[in-house]
Amino acid sequence: MLQWALIFLIVALVAGALGATGVAGVASEIAWILFVVGLIFAVILFIRGRGPRLP
Repeated sequence: MLQWALIFLIVALVAGALGATGVAGVASEIAWILFVVGLIFAVILFIRGRGPRLP
């Protein structure tokens, strides 16, 4: 998920540099949402830990 956030961030930066402000705004919003969701998933997995595997 964080990979997609990074991809959308790069798209936003390139679009902003080329003057496509609408595309840059949408891509940056998507990147921010994916970053937050990925961070939440990472925290949840960190808290859960790796317990013993049951058969």
